[in-house]
Formats: sequence, C-alpha cells, structure tokens
Amino acid sequence: MTIAILYGGKSGEHEISLVSAAAIARNIDTAKHQVQLIGITKAGRWYLQGAGELARIKRDVKASLSISEDESLAVAVVPGGGTKAAFRVGTSDIPVDVVIPALHGTFGEDGTVQGLLEMADVPYVGCGVTASANCMDKEKTKVVLEQAGIPVVPYICMKRSDLLSSVRYDRMLEDAAKTLGFPLFVKPCSAGSSDGASRVDDMRHLNGAICEAFLWDDKILIEKAVNAREIECSVTGNPTTDGGVHAEEALTAYGPGEIAPKHTFYDYDAKYNDPDGAELWIPAHLDDDTQEKVRAMAKKAYAALDCAGLSRVDFFIDRDTHELYLNEINNLPGFTSISMFPKMCESAGLSFGKLVELLIEEAQLRFKATRALQTSR
Repeated sequence: MTIAILYGGKSGEHEISLVSAAAIARNIDTAKHQVQLIGITKAGRWYLQGAGELARIKRDVKASLSISEDESLAVAVVPGGGTKAAFRVGTSDIPVDVVIPALHGTFGEDGTVQGLLEMADVPYVGCGVTASANCMDKEKTKVVLEQAGIPVVPYICMKRSDLLSSVRYDRMLEDAAKTLGFPLFVKPCSAGSSDGASRVDDMRHLNGAICEAFLWDDKILIEKAVNAREIECSVTGNPTTDGGVHAEEALTAYGPGEIAPKHTFYDYDAKYNDPDGAELWIPAHLDDDTQEKVRAMAKKAYAALDCAGLSRVDFFIDRDTHELYLNEINNLPGFTSISMFPKMCESAGLSFGKLVELLIEEAQLRFKATRALQTSR
C-alpha cells in the first residue's frame, strides 16, 4: 500500500508540520507500506520529494523534513483521479492508496485540503470537510458545543466588519469589559499554535491585542481568562458510521494529560521554542471521577462535531470554581516529540506505529462507507 504524507503548507504552523510529518514517516511500517512525501511550500506549491529525504530523516531521529522545490517534480491534483491517478507529476500518475495530511493550521486542517482530497476521490486520515472547518473555527466550535450542552468559556465574537462602525466597536469593548471582565484572551478564530493570541489585563491594551488577532483572521474571539489548569484528551474513531464491526471506528478516548505552562500562557514559544516552556503530565493529576468526566465529555464533543480519525480535545479546569470547560478541538494535532496526542495514546498502550496504522485503516473504512452513498438518481 502506498501512503502519501502531505506536509509543510501555507500556514503559520508550517515549521511544526515539518517536524510532525517526519515523526509520522519514521513510524510507518515500510514492510507493509511505501511512503511518498509531498512537500507544500509556504506559497502553496506542491512538490514530490525524492526517496533520499525519507532515508535522511530515518537516519537522524531529530531531523525535520525539508522541501525541495524541483519544478520537474511539481505535483498536480486531478479531480476524480482516484487512488490510481489523483496525483500527477508531469505526465506520470503517482498511485496513492491513503493520504496523511500532516498539516496544521490554515490550508491544512480547515477543510480546504480535505475538500480537495474528496474531489480527487482518495482516502485520507482525519476529519472530513465540515468537521475540519468547524473545529478550525473556534466560534463555530463553541456554537456546536453549546447546542450539545457542553460548557465553553464565555466569549464575544468580533468580525472585521465591526471595525467599520466606531459606535459598534466601542459597544463591543464595553460589553467585553462588563460581561467578561479582565483579564481577557484575544485570539483569531481560525489560527493554531496560539498565533495572534494575547492576554490583556486592562482596556488600555485591548485595542492592540485586537489589531494583532485581526492580522491572522477576519473573525476573532474575546474570551474570559480563566485561572485554569490545561487538560487534554486524545480521541480516535468514527462515531458517525461505527456499527461495532471494525475496532478502528470505535469511539475511544485516551488520557487525559495535563500541561503546566511556565509562561504567562501556553503560547507558541512555550510550545515549540522553549524546551522548558511547560511540564507535561500523563496521566493528568486528576481524581478518577474527573478523568472519566473529561473522557466522556471529549467523546461527546467529538461526536457532536462529526469528527473522524483523530482529534485532540482541550479543556480548562477553573482553579477557583473547579468547573470544567471545553476550550477547543484540534482535528490534526501535532506529532512532534513534545506533542500530547501520541503521548497520551502511547500511555494507554497504543504505540506510535500502531496509532498510525489504526488511522490508515480507519481512513480506508470511512472512504469505503462514504463512496457507498448515492450521489445521483
């Protein structure tokens, strides 16, 4: 079977993708599968990588993938091409049985690549178009979760059009200060790794944080800053089609784990640049009842958003009130050496290699189920 790994991408998390994809590539069983690496530049161009790139990152377990921009190996995606001809280099088809989009952030986990792969008619790992788009958009995630009766952190959503009316804008700032209170978090609705996110302690700094968030998205959230413990839970499966026949589709929650940031909050630097940016505890320092509550809520949220394949569900526990909030769902979580998703799975007995194999098999099952649906009369 041939597995294509998409990595890089037109995203603020491009570099993180290079690390995640390298870890995934190292853990694919090459006795069972052939690996094709397709690097996507920051400009959005796709290039097939030579066999030497896979060999390089296998020799050096600390190496991240790179992208060679050889125009003779530029990749085109063919709508309706299927597993035999969806990917083309020049006049040659590149057969691919399953795609692993090891992409993070915009143009990767927001439904855009997923839609392209649906049109190309190839199986792929992870959530479908709608679930990916809704998980990426933090406001839409909250709307769905609230409808499902799952508690979320209180928030106000601001759109770029709100900046056009000074009266409306000032009223929203006043509402944020009055109903949410300081401190506040300001963040883009559809960006990852805390890109564009800021914590503000007073009205004087709120405008600057809003301007920073709007650099990343046309819609932002202003949230109450909870004095929180950060809890995460890995989930796999496909509850939409699971009939109890295939273990790969079973809705399963692993963990939870806990992140104890040493920065003001768990920002990009704490996650990826500072090796001592946070302590990671697996299992989380929670009693058994709370751990089970987290797992149950994670599965409920995953199902409510029609997630499939994998997602990391992130929670806050208020240190003052002990209330549990669902913060967000990351539908293509990191697979770096510090990433919680594979660590929580491994702690529950699912090794990295077996996790990758489970995701490949689930992708094939989901593809088979969706292609059995009627699309015309």
